Amino acid sequence: MSLANPTFRSATPADVPALVTLVESSYRGDSSRTGWTTEADILDGRRTDPDMVADALGGPGSRMLVAEADGGLVACCQLEDRGGHAYFGMFAVDPALQRGGLGKKVLAEAERVAREEWGAKEMHMTVISVREDLIAWYVRRGYVRTGETSPFPYGDERFGLPKRDDLQFELLVKPLA
Repeated sequence: MSLANPTFRSATPADVPALVTLVESSYRGDSSRTGWTTEADILDGRRTDPDMVADALGGPGSRMLVAEADGGLVACCQLEDRGGHAYFGMFAVDPALQRGGLGKKVLAEAERVAREEWGAKEMHMTVISVREDLIAWYVRRGYVRTGETSPFPYGDERFGLPKRDDLQFELLVKPLA
């Protein structure tokens, strides 16, 4: 196995601790600054917790897709079948492995699963609208900015402690058919 050819599988409950660590290291704290997907400048606190991850892999129409390479878990994402479209979230790549193409492979596999296994016609995701570099990355992969926004859950520490008062989510959509 190598990063050139990661293997993909659905996460199991035994993966929850490693998934929490992976997601946290990709988005929050100093370790996240190794990669380019950090939210450390806009949010403190946690990105997820064991209960949220367990819900993502055990809920109806929901699964966590994991990528493994060289014997370890190196990336993940959550997929939800929402009847006609799929939702993509909780995407994380080990910060030390970012910028090497692994994220593109995970996104492509998630799109394949949504299209081929669920028959989804579109993939939806929400991204914090001030994350222009991240949004641009998705746009280069065929996602379209819809301009549709939803409020950031200020006051709900499960989603972090905002350092700014202008956070909101923007919906991005990509046709899969």
